[in-house]
Amino acid sequence: MSDRPDSLGTSYVFPDLYEASIEGLRIGLSGSHFTSVDLVKAYLTRIHEVNDEIHAVIETNEQALKFAESLDLERTAGKSRGVLHGIPIIVKDNITALSDGMETTSGSYALVGSIAPRDAHVITLLRDAGAIILAKSNLSEWSYFRGRPGEMPGGWSGRGGQGSNPFLKGAGPSGSSHGSAACAAVGLAAATLGTETDGSITSPSRLHNIVGIKPTVGLTSRSGVIPVSEYQDTVGPMCRSVADATVILQVIAGKDNRDPFTEAQPSVVPDYTAALGHRDLEGLRIGVPWGAFKDGDFIKDWPGVIEAFKEALEVLSALKAIVVEPADFKELQELTDYKIEMHCLTVEFKHCINTYLKELVHVPTGVRTVSDIINFNNAHPGEEKPPGYETQYRLEEADKTAGYEQYPYQQCRKRRRELGRELAIDYALEKNNVDALVFPSLSETVVSAAAIAGYPVITVPLGFAPDDTPLGKEKPMPNSGPGVPFGIGFTGTAFSESTLIKVAHAFEQKTKHRLRKRAYEAATPRTQMRDVKNS
Repeated sequence: MSDRPDSLGTSYVFPDLYEASIEGLRIGLSGSHFTSVDLVKAYLTRIHEVNDEIHAVIETNEQALKFAESLDLERTAGKSRGVLHGIPIIVKDNITALSDGMETTSGSYALVGSIAPRDAHVITLLRDAGAIILAKSNLSEWSYFRGRPGEMPGGWSGRGGQGSNPFLKGAGPSGSSHGSAACAAVGLAAATLGTETDGSITSPSRLHNIVGIKPTVGLTSRSGVIPVSEYQDTVGPMCRSVADATVILQVIAGKDNRDPFTEAQPSVVPDYTAALGHRDLEGLRIGVPWGAFKDGDFIKDWPGVIEAFKEALEVLSALKAIVVEPADFKELQELTDYKIEMHCLTVEFKHCINTYLKELVHVPTGVRTVSDIINFNNAHPGEEKPPGYETQYRLEEADKTAGYEQYPYQQCRKRRRELGRELAIDYALEKNNVDALVFPSLSETVVSAAAIAGYPVITVPLGFAPDDTPLGKEKPMPNSGPGVPFGIGFTGTAFSESTLIKVAHAFEQKTKHRLRKRAYEAATPRTQMRDVKNS
């Protein structure tokens, strides 16, 4: 940070872009301490400094400086579009930003040059609030619905290359929204957007020491987003703080007639920012579904997580929440074998992707179906074959499906909903009369229960693996190892985001775990606002 006198002769401290909040940037902009052009220049330089190391960004917006200049002129004239006026945002490369001239490819060369009919609804909302779409983030290609886990490297895409974790050199970033997570983690933008079908916001968020909000399916529109499943996909913020994530959620939530699932949300979007700033959690009951994770495989790979989680429960109690232990799910075995979910997703992927591709205005490669994607990948191994891997297992399995009427899809879809709701999250909430559930974000069981239920999750930094933690055995890159972050998650029933934000923000402000550790040196950008102002 650096000091400079303001118009009153007092000292102004530039925000550290590694941690800068949306509010801090807004104050600097409104006080004329720097401009949106300055901010875009700084962030673009920071991207250039580290992207070869962590492969977080697929492409930058060549029009970003032009948009920033226009927004600066509006601000000078006394006009403000909203809370994000002139604030740079990075979005995942499955979210269409057509008006910005950027590609939308889900990381695949198969869609390079394709033209969508319109911007994603969430992009329109961000732009209406004054945001600058700075860049597209890398992702696991086709949102990690290409190869079987263990046979397909997480964090890889043809266009973006192999992403990595900025907290441990050579460690895996998880997927599929890893690029957005990395961009938020090391300060390559003020905030980012990711998408989740099952774990794609929550998993990379906890591995990158950031806050991720996976909203209720239907709270944010998916129109203009390259899909996996219309029943599980959701768009959400990935940021350095609960407050910033809440600001972004407030902007992108709302109904959209191009996404019928948004009709299920409240008629008026709640004021989520009102859930911020509570000093205690008195009156809230928070359940712990111990049975879903106490014997989980992650325990042996992540020493210290359960101890840190128990300390977190003490913090929640100190905040005057009533912690209820246990508040377990009714059914675990069927939930944890994932067969029901994977059958549904495989059928839904083909249906949703084929629909998306057919609606594109132009596709230079001619790709219009899942079968076309498979053939394109086979014909272009130089661009679309991950080093050492050939699998297209998920694409091939999806291509074999015959649609929503195929037996037993309808039965599986009904059972999937029951497993996530009546037999898991709603069961635990209602049986124990609790307002929310808390769990280590590493718990795939709880994350998947929320995914198949379509329910919200917020993950917040909780700690870092001890320095003597052995490297994980995942290939080609370990997910666990010394110093890798982990998180704590909060989930609840449909459209319970206000409650979850209240709990998450109170916990974050009490603990401030994110501030304990930064990314390793080569993954940490150097440029700050003072460098741009002095250049």
